[in-house]
Amino acid sequence: MGHPKFARPKYDTPTHPWKKARIEEEHALKEQFGLKKIGGMKEIWKAKSKLRRWRQNAMKLIGRVDTSEGHFSREKDDLVESLYRRGLLGDGATLDDILLLTVEHVLSRRLQSQVYYCGLATSMRQARQLVIHGHIGIGDQKMNVPSYIITRDDENMLTYHHTSPLMDADHPIRKEIEDTRAAAEYEEGGDNETPSEEFVAGVVEGAETAPSAEDTEVEAAETAPPAEDTEVKGGDA
Repeated sequence: MGHPKFARPKYDTPTHPWKKARIEEEHALKEQFGLKKIGGMKEIWKAKSKLRRWRQNAMKLIGRVDTSEGHFSREKDDLVESLYRRGLLGDGATLDDILLLTVEHVLSRRLQSQVYYCGLATSMRQARQLVIHGHIGIGDQKMNVPSYIITRDDENMLTYHHTSPLMDADHPIRKEIEDTRAAAEYEEGGDNETPSEEFVAGVVEGAETAPSAEDTEVEAAETAPPAEDTEVKGGDA
């Protein structure tokens, strides 16, 4: 059981410490989600352990003969509802959908990731810094744990904490974040811009000056040799 003051780790470490493929994958995840450069692997192992427990519970319930009623029905509904509240499953999800979850889905629901996705920071690294220094809040509650798994209800209340200097719209960092977000939105909408009048006029002029199918047929007929000349040459041979 162990001493209650010194709890055992609630995550599993890799069975083999020096597998190249796993190490490269974890380094890529660490860079993608802005995890700690030293100790970031532990956060990935925690996410994998959570995902492994959810999958084991789902496979246990799938293996049951009947989960439509009784204790197993309540257990199935509780598991699906729990993952739905965390934003990992959608409406009408089943136990099979739990088996399709990946560690990227779990890491994307962390508070640090949601701060970046909501446009409150310009990068994952900056999002982690804002969370640790107490600039982020959910409602009136100050949040300083980057690994907190945010729920759907919390996501709607995610903003800067009311005691943070970033609540001032004229703060230099706040203005930099707003400018970066505006530039990103402009680039995303660049493909949907209406063409200019000069571009339209050039297309119309090119269409008018382009040769038609009839002109091409006439030119081909004029350049082709007469049939009589072809027969004469064939007879001489």
